[in-house]
Amino acid sequence: MDLIQLAGKNIVVMGVANERSIAWGVAKRLMEVGANVIFTYRKERSKGKIEKLLADYEAYKTAVVECDVNSDESIAKAFEEIGAAFGTIHGIVHSVAFAHAEDLKNRFVETTREGYAFAQDTSAYSLVAVSKAAKPYLSEDASIVTMSYLGADRVLDGYNVMGVAKAALEAAMRYLAADLGTDGIRVNAISAGAIRTLAAKGVPSFNQILNKIGETAPLKRNTNQEEVADMTIVMLSRLSRGVTGETIYVDSGYNIMG
Repeated sequence: MDLIQLAGKNIVVMGVANERSIAWGVAKRLMEVGANVIFTYRKERSKGKIEKLLADYEAYKTAVVECDVNSDESIAKAFEEIGAAFGTIHGIVHSVAFAHAEDLKNRFVETTREGYAFAQDTSAYSLVAVSKAAKPYLSEDASIVTMSYLGADRVLDGYNVMGVAKAALEAAMRYLAADLGTDGIRVNAISAGAIRTLAAKGVPSFNQILNKIGETAPLKRNTNQEEVADMTIVMLSRLSRGVTGETIYVDSGYNIMG
């Protein structure tokens, strides 16, 4: 029995910046298992990068749709467009987060009001806004997966305002899971280990974090894009049909170490 059952399903993937993005790793695996992947982008340069990546995947059914997660109007328009083109949405991968560089480099106590609000809006509230706009098109067994990080639970040097935003994201995920569960919709988070993504470059201590995880994690190594993608496939599929409101760690076990 094929419990993955994602072939022909319509999955929205948000947050592909380049080939190193966690979201791109997920999208590749989705296409490999036969899913139809709808990519969203915020700026034209991101659209160009996605289309370039898809040049090697012309045999797959894909779409690229504009969506600015800081705008309710843009989010609504995007999901109306996706709904009109695909009908039903079976899953969403929310891999969107951003904070101003100065709010990561400065001391946390120096976080600006505007910077705090922007990080929360982009990285946490966007999950709520996207879920609301997508709900009319979600199948009764749809799965929403968002991407988090250990900084949501622990103080990590240099993560600062993004850690607070990820904590809010995980709380929002749980409340959405409780709310949407009555409709059969599951909502979970994957807390990925440190991976060299574009966003990771903004964390000043990232290289030190990589080294520490490699030395400390039970598996004595860092995780990678492929491992996170595989777990995301599980969380989107019927393999995880009894799981909602959870944060799943894919970090070589680092989170359990002191």
